Amino acid sequence: MIKIAQHLVNNTFFINTPFSEVQEMILKALLEEEKVYAYDSQKQLMFELLLREKIIEAAKLLAHSKAKFTIFQFSRCNERFWQRNHLGGFELKEGVLPSAGINDIFENSHLYAFECATAIVIVFYKAVLEVLPETTFNELFANLLLYDWHYDKDLGVKTTNGDDYIPGDCLYFKNPEVNPETPQWQGENAIYFGKGLYYGHGIGIRTKEVMIEILNTKRRKNATKSAYLLKQTTRVGFKYLSTFAPQREQVRIFLNPAHLVIGKIGSATFLY
Repeated sequence: MIKIAQHLVNNTFFINTPFSEVQEMILKALLEEEKVYAYDSQKQLMFELLLREKIIEAAKLLAHSKAKFTIFQFSRCNERFWQRNHLGGFELKEGVLPSAGINDIFENSHLYAFECATAIVIVFYKAVLEVLPETTFNELFANLLLYDWHYDKDLGVKTTNGDDYIPGDCLYFKNPEVNPETPQWQGENAIYFGKGLYYGHGIGIRTKEVMIEILNTKRRKNATKSAYLLKQTTRVGFKYLSTFAPQREQVRIFLNPAHLVIGKIGSATFLY
């Protein structure tokens, strides 16, 4: 369900809005979810639809790139833009713009190798770069460090419990009986594309069943517990980031007042 400015709305109120096919899929998922997704304004909702779409696009770009999967010990990067530290993370070199560093990962992907958590953070940064002005991105994310789940506070990443999976979310496939000799396969961070598809760095774009099947091949001997999709979601700070979106690039939602009926049950307000 979607609530805008304290009013629950449905898809009949979204007219004359040029949604892309992916945005329509995301909107449908939000509307059909039992949980209420509340927004202070139409701007916030439209920004989230756009950013979720760009997260999916960035994940597809990384999936089809030449960037490799590896553990921190063997990670590598383009040394023109990044300095690899002793932990295997990538520190942005002095004088390099954050936007240039992120874009290079996709432009010269053959020079990079990292594990799945770092891949997700890279996808998030790339998506935000696509929706915010470059100067704003560089101001928000100066001195980038790419390492595991380390990220700039302005990215607003938050993990919560629940199975309200929306396209553009990062989900986690847990492998409870992983082979101790390959601990990197204890789980897989994956971007949910919708329509039953997920992207995990090192596994690729797969269905839920194939993700689990592949992780199950990485279990210890005589394991009995299957890998599974954890009931949690990891998301960027959509509402906070929307405050940096330029007004001229925001798409409006038009509500049809001619068909609007407002009803109240207790303290709840409903639109019909």
